[in-house]
Amino acid sequence: MPGYTSINSKMLQVAVGPGQEVYSKRGAMLAYTGRVNFAPTATAGQGLGQTLGRAMAGERTVMMHVTGQGSAMFGHGGLHVQVIDLAGDTLYVEADRLLVYDGSLQAGTMFMGEQGGVSGVIRGAVSGQGLFTTTLTGHGSCAVLSHGGVMELPITPQRPVHVDPQAYVAHRGQVQNKLTTAMGLRDLVGRGSGEGF
Repeated sequence: MPGYTSINSKMLQVAVGPGQEVYSKRGAMLAYTGRVNFAPTATAGQGLGQTLGRAMAGERTVMMHVTGQGSAMFGHGGLHVQVIDLAGDTLYVEADRLLVYDGSLQAGTMFMGEQGGVSGVIRGAVSGQGLFTTTLTGHGSCAVLSHGGVMELPITPQRPVHVDPQAYVAHRGQVQNKLTTAMGLRDLVGRGSGEGF
């Protein structure tokens, strides 16, 4: 598996070699050493059907396939970078928050209705997050982007967590997404911020 080394809170170095390829957000490479190749990819490890579905919904994020022998440094827009290790589980992450992930991870696309039914679809449409989210499954590492750093919150049926849709980065496990409003229907017109949803 590629090694992920934090250079600082906004920059990550990833080792690349035989059997250690990664996929990165397009435009996120800051520097590299050695013989490292970057090639745009339409599927980024996903199946063709999932890629086409996302493209038709206008929710595809262009990724780069990174191969060769050396290391590459990644960062994007001055955002904080957080490494997440997967041990056979699944991470559900917003595509625009995904910086880099191991080629060993199985990438997929989940329709928001699968975790939250109609409420999940409405949440995605109203919040601007869209109707799909990216899934990463398997053993390996990935790095996500956030404003100010990632804060992990435990969720249980007895302790639900309310999150501003624009602050949401990712989750693990079977989480039921439900849109809640903090104001009446009349107040919602013209408001799309997290204070309203």
